[in-house]
Amino acid sequence: MSPDESPLALKRRARKINRVLAEAYPYAHAELDFRSPFELLVATVLSAQTTDVRVNQVTPVLFARYPDARALSEAELADIEEIIRPTGFFRAKARSLHTLAGKVVDEFDGVVPGTLAELVTLPGVGRKTANVVLGNAFGVPGITVDTHFGRLAKRFGWTASDDPVVVERDVMELFEPRDWTMLSHRVVFHGRRVCLARKPACGACAVAALCPSYGEGETDPEKARRLLRFELAPGKEALHAELVANTALAAEIRQRTETFASGPATGSAVRDASTSGAEGTLAVVSEPLAAGAES
Repeated sequence: MSPDESPLALKRRARKINRVLAEAYPYAHAELDFRSPFELLVATVLSAQTTDVRVNQVTPVLFARYPDARALSEAELADIEEIIRPTGFFRAKARSLHTLAGKVVDEFDGVVPGTLAELVTLPGVGRKTANVVLGNAFGVPGITVDTHFGRLAKRFGWTASDDPVVVERDVMELFEPRDWTMLSHRVVFHGRRVCLARKPACGACAVAALCPSYGEGETDPEKARRLLRFELAPGKEALHAELVANTALAAEIRQRTETFASGPATGSAVRDASTSGAEGTLAVVSEPLAAGAES
């Protein structure tokens, strides 16, 4: 918030930004593939310091072998490590998942709990990961503050803090609870595609007129357009049109395009996948993952 902007004006501007982003990304959704709260919890832990695409490559194999918390808790660490190796930091992640699964079995009868207070008692799970699971698997509204969301919240003037807990609190005050989960998806989508960390594409930004940070990046429209990523990137117009026209099928369309781009998610494709060049994910952390750290 600028010194000249009142709290009411900030709230109105923030909600206008959300409305514009809703129009720009009617297909925004969780980009981790899952069929249950357990699968989303595991996928979110795996997503630290890698891409959702990479996680989506390994989870079909992981969940086929270990379909629930009990099976994962009884697995050999070496077997988990081999499957999740392409996601990076695989030893620390394997330990976190193994311990987490054991606690879900021992303390929650094998069922992933559906409250923030219970989720954050699990190894490696903090508010960020808990809000991902609550919002997308249980329908409980929450703000998910990853590196993308935190960066854009500051650029939008919604917060002055780098502390994810403070950012979460500040943003919650600007929006109705019913908007929190979808707002998180839209802001993260925008951060991955347009409002990039090093060089935001200001000249191609749908919320440029509402953003106090306009001008920090490329303002020339043509140059900015060349910075856009994923379905907004030059040459991806057909994919973007398909997503807009079929918002209910966005996850299926994404899965299909990921498969074409990355190859099958089984066998050697998983083992040989490189961990380099990760852009960041819905649950990314900015520091190297340590055993037991939040993902």
